Amino acid sequence: MSITIEEAITWIHSRLPFGSRPGLDRVEALLERVGNPEIKVPTIHIAGTNGKGSTVTYLRCMLEEMGLTVGTFTSPYIEYFNERIALNGQGIPDEELIKYVEKYQPIVEKMDSIDKIQGITEFETLTAMAFDYFLEKKVDVAIIEVGLGGLLDSTNVVHPMLTAITTIGKDHTEILGETLEKIAYQKAGIIKPDVPVVTGNITQEALKVIEASAQKNDSPIYRYGQEYEVNYLHPDKTWGEVFEFCGESGKIPNIKIPLLGRHQVENASIAIELFYLYCRLQNIHFAERNVYKGLLKAQWPGRMERLSEEPLIVLDGAHNEHAVRRLAENLKKEFPNREINILFSALESKDVEAMITILRTVPNAHLYLTTFEYPKAVALTKMSHLENDKTELVSLWQFGLGEILEKMAADDLLLITGSLYFVSQVRELLLNLGGKND
Repeated sequence: MSITIEEAITWIHSRLPFGSRPGLDRVEALLERVGNPEIKVPTIHIAGTNGKGSTVTYLRCMLEEMGLTVGTFTSPYIEYFNERIALNGQGIPDEELIKYVEKYQPIVEKMDSIDKIQGITEFETLTAMAFDYFLEKKVDVAIIEVGLGGLLDSTNVVHPMLTAITTIGKDHTEILGETLEKIAYQKAGIIKPDVPVVTGNITQEALKVIEASAQKNDSPIYRYGQEYEVNYLHPDKTWGEVFEFCGESGKIPNIKIPLLGRHQVENASIAIELFYLYCRLQNIHFAERNVYKGLLKAQWPGRMERLSEEPLIVLDGAHNEHAVRRLAENLKKEFPNREINILFSALESKDVEAMITILRTVPNAHLYLTTFEYPKAVALTKMSHLENDKTELVSLWQFGLGEILEKMAADDLLLITGSLYFVSQVRELLLNLGGKND
């Protein structure tokens, strides 16, 4: 008798205690046992501190406009677990996920008895399943998002046709290193010999490391602001941004994206450059209409996502210092005349104090700090010393949310931010309460 989807996901989660263990030995051993699907799937590999998920979505939408079947492997999930492994934006169906769990469970458990490769992690298991699924479904291309770092990330078993590094910022420093150069070295680990690499808006010291790796690998490099560039034009009247793109493809004017924030323009530009290079590699005509139409369809939950217009409720999973800095810039530019209520929580592994300090620079903001149900969520006691007249602690975020909504004036903004796991929990509650309101 077949297992249920709950049992399947529970088994996948049972690999979580093995943690995040950099290195490719275990995932390579697992992939070998299932016939090395990663070699047979055409892939585009995307690393970066922030912006990976949005870039994947933009690129997927443009490729779909050409009628391609596109696999995506992303993390974490926002709405439901299956979305991590998706086909044209649709998460893997329950019955397919069950099928792969039933295939992988005995293999993984048998490997647990072999010293060198025991303790395969949740992420490694999912990586192998994703390649297996994409091969079975004969995808035209799979876009693979790096889990952590690059060099030693389990997705780095791929043989990609293109790679990209979106941003370099300080995150996961305990694993990747304390400096931007060390972090860049790990991210640049995805660069493969002769495979083109596209880079986003990256500081000079980090870019130098990536350029050195590209040179060593004879990899053509396409840099933001050099081989391709964008001119930011203005916010879109409804929600989103308008910009123009310039590259080898020529100038593409008045591109609209439905996601808010200057950083989204940068993410979209990386995706356009990747799309252009993909068309060139495959000898497919690069049509601007696919750029316009594809980008307009891009939706990415939890990234400057407008959940409601009245009152204005926005969700943004700015889960590290680098992302919070971009968020604060966006708030100052986009909402200078609104009172902003920020409900924030994060994981204890992040530099929570630095994140809060940055949010406090938003002049018209009132900050509510809270915790949530998750093993690594930051404890309220860790933030109690940060209370002041514009920052208060909320012991139960559900009650705090209700109180903020009651106090808000008609043109105030409520922003939910911090950990994507937190944003996901609040999003679910708000959608259950009111249904999404565009």
